[in-house]
Amino acid sequence: MRSLFSLMVAKAKEELEQEIVEKEKDKERYLAERVPPLRTSGMSFAELQGLCRELHAKIDVVDEERYDIEAKVMLNTREIKDLNIKVLDLRGKFKRPTLRRVRVSADAILRSLLGSKHKVSMDLRANLKSVKKEDADKKRPVEDSDWRKNVEAMSGMEGRKKMFDAAVSK
Repeated sequence: MRSLFSLMVAKAKEELEQEIVEKEKDKERYLAERVPPLRTSGMSFAELQGLCRELHAKIDVVDEERYDIEAKVMLNTREIKDLNIKVLDLRGKFKRPTLRRVRVSADAILRSLLGSKHKVSMDLRANLKSVKKEDADKKRPVEDSDWRKNVEAMSGMEGRKKMFDAAVSK
C-alpha cells in the first residue's frame, strides 16, 4: 500500500516537472515567433528612431487588446455576481419549514453512533458534581427584636447616616 502511494507521488512529480519544461518551451517558441531578434548594429540614428516608433505602436496595440480583455473579464465577473445574487434571492422566496427541537437521550445517541448491536448505557449524572443544599434558615437569621425599635432608631438624620455608612462599608 505504501509503495503504491510512493509510486503515484513519484509519477505525479515527474509529470509536473515535464509540464513545467513544456510550458517553458511553449513560451520560448511563442516569443521567438512574435518577437524577432533585434539587429541594431549598423543602423543609423533615424533608422533606430523608426524602429522605436514601430515598437511603440506594437506596444500600444497590445495594451489596447489587454484593456479590452480586462474589460470583458470584469463585465463577466459582474454578471456572474448578479446572477449569483438572483439565484440566492430565488432560493429565499420559498418558505422554509420551521424546525422543531427533538429531545434525544444519551442512550439513543450512543445507539445511533455505535449501532444497535452494542448495548451501552451511560449515566451522565454520575459525572456531575454533588452540591449540598443549605437550609433557608441558615442563610437568613431571623431577628427576634421588636421592629418598632428598629424604625425609631432609623428615623431622622442619624438613622439615614447609619444606613449610608453601612452601605459604604459593604
